[in-house]
Amino acid sequence: MAIISGVNIPDNKRVEISLTKLYGVGPAMAKQILAKAGVENNPRVKDLSETELNRIRELVDKEHTVEGDLRRETNLNIRRLVEIGSYRGIRHRKGLPARGQRTRTNARTKKGARKTVAGRRHTVAKK
Repeated sequence: MAIISGVNIPDNKRVEISLTKLYGVGPAMAKQILAKAGVENNPRVKDLSETELNRIRELVDKEHTVEGDLRRETNLNIRRLVEIGSYRGIRHRKGLPARGQRTRTNARTKKGARKTVAGRRHTVAKK
């Protein structure tokens, strides 16, 4: 397996897809990296030469923030928002969506499993 930025990328997949296994590299950035490295025809990782792999490694390390550095930067940005008490920071602290999504319904991914509240069911008035 080829190792780029401390991550094993799959050998049997195309280089473009394998690069997306790195945190912070999506399909568009993977294409840019391959274009700059001069890798053409999108070969499988196992078919790359050592020089091509080294060019890709150098490009990723020098020009892009990926993996641990990017995760650290993201966490520091969120921590800063929480510390200054901004609206987005408060939403992060409470575990609610921070980008304006509705929470009356949906938002289950962020809010977690439903917590049942006693006496919450509405009863129909009897006549």
